[in-house]
Amino acid sequence: MASRLEINFVRLLSRCESIASDKRSETEWRLEKYVGALEEMLVALRKSVSKPTPEVLTEYTRKVDFLKGLLEAEKLSSPTEKSLANQFLAPGRTPTIANERMPATKTVHMQTKARCTGEMRNELLGSGSASKDLRHRRGLPLDERQSAAELDAILQHQHNLQEKIAEDMLNLARNLKNNTLAAQSIIKQDNQTLSQSMRQADLNFEKLKTESERLEQHAKKSVNWLLWLMLILVSFTFISMILFIRLFPRLR
Repeated sequence: MASRLEINFVRLLSRCESIASDKRSETEWRLEKYVGALEEMLVALRKSVSKPTPEVLTEYTRKVDFLKGLLEAEKLSSPTEKSLANQFLAPGRTPTIANERMPATKTVHMQTKARCTGEMRNELLGSGSASKDLRHRRGLPLDERQSAAELDAILQHQHNLQEKIAEDMLNLARNLKNNTLAAQSIIKQDNQTLSQSMRQADLNFEKLKTESERLEQHAKKSVNWLLWLMLILVSFTFISMILFIRLFPRLR
């Protein structure tokens, strides 16, 4: 069962998605304040004892990050920059409330992309009108088809530019991933080599210890044999001297 904090969070999130789907004026401040409150509530949800599952928390984080990115994109001055920033936004995957057929953030994303495309067209049409006025002033006729072709060429150029930027970013991310995987592989190999070296060092130490014990035992055996040999030699000398004295008494 959802906690009171999670219920309030879902209500506020649904309210933010509803505000984001409407056309707002530049003086609209509620959404930014609400998103800030959502961030604080999300932090509290992560620390809560009765927190949601990790999958639900990930989805909540995804939606809050989408709203934050949407606000940051709206602060950009150029429609082209807004359109490019909106392309990299990631809306939520699941509906926030039960009666939604499609996730509200996905709907907001589509509306924002359409709005940015319209602003880009208006900007380009505005520049086309200025060019048309300038040519009329110079007395040169301008065909509508030619104007539409120029507009399509400009739009195609902008689209190609955006695709090139996106492709460069993907290549950069791919190279970064490959470099990270290569570094991980090298570190793994180094760890394996170090482990093998440590095992070999332990094995050599055990062998050295065994050989040292054998050498010590051998040295002890050598000392024992030498001691017995000296004792036998001294005893033999003593007995020989006694026999010599008995056999050859001192002359008077």
